[in-house]
Amino acid sequence: MDIEWLKDFEALVAQKNFSRAAEERNVSQPAFSRRIRALEEGVGVKLIDRQTLPLSLTPAGDVFLSQSRIILRTFTETIDRCQIVSAAGDNVIRFATSQSLYMTHYKTHIAPLVKEGGLDIDLNSTSWDADQFVSALQQRYCDVILTYWHPSMDFLAPLELGKCEYITLSKDDFVLVSRVQDGVPSHPLDKTNKKPASLLSYGIASALHAVVDHMLRVGADGPKFLTVNRSALAISVKAMIMEGFGMGWLPYELCKEELADGRMVQLGDDNHIGRLEVRLYRDKENDKPTLRKLWKQMQKLTQQDDA
Repeated sequence: MDIEWLKDFEALVAQKNFSRAAEERNVSQPAFSRRIRALEEGVGVKLIDRQTLPLSLTPAGDVFLSQSRIILRTFTETIDRCQIVSAAGDNVIRFATSQSLYMTHYKTHIAPLVKEGGLDIDLNSTSWDADQFVSALQQRYCDVILTYWHPSMDFLAPLELGKCEYITLSKDDFVLVSRVQDGVPSHPLDKTNKKPASLLSYGIASALHAVVDHMLRVGADGPKFLTVNRSALAISVKAMIMEGFGMGWLPYELCKEELADGRMVQLGDDNHIGRLEVRLYRDKENDKPTLRKLWKQMQKLTQQDDA
């Protein structure tokens, strides 16, 4: 089966018309139609209901569409990974981290060492699903991942059980916050209020999703929450909070300026604070000289902080 057929199929689903889809794919309509029929023959079932106007999918086509999108996404990611690995020199350290950690702990803890040591860093600040960071490290797509850690984050367990080691770079509090409007929280945390508090939370792809679930279990006897929105990124949750759509948990380092100048306020008590660690993980069998150099620098730095 040709991967281009899957792209043809997606174009046809979007356009619901053979002529427009063929134009989008830059092929003639007869050639486009033959490719769609070849796809259906390869799958062994009809995917397109040609008797409806506009065109629609058969039940099998609906199933195939969702799987086709997964296949195309995986194919694209694989190509990207191969190209990045090929382009990076043997001594380039390939970092992967989330956007929130890139904006906070990477810049403050790692970037100065990179500049001081003259290290060559290939930084991938990404919106990957949480478990994709693990697979990227295991498959040597990256050399180091910078990630939050909390006991509730089961997705990191394979790293600790496998050939990987970590350094706890720093710690961060996971705090419940609300925007401040006219000097008061726009969404106060009130246990006596019968109406659930509007909560802005994280999607299942986020590493912080499990931590919010943990905080809700710990505070089960407290105020009730209604999740009104889920985002993959902490930066997106923060933006929604600042727009006044609800309260939410954020890493303290990501919102400390807003808390300091009074645009946000921290809610609740110690029971509403999650304790996060910021960790660097690497494969112990990765013997890049530059990676060993950086790792020793980070170990020295953390030992000085602990002293």
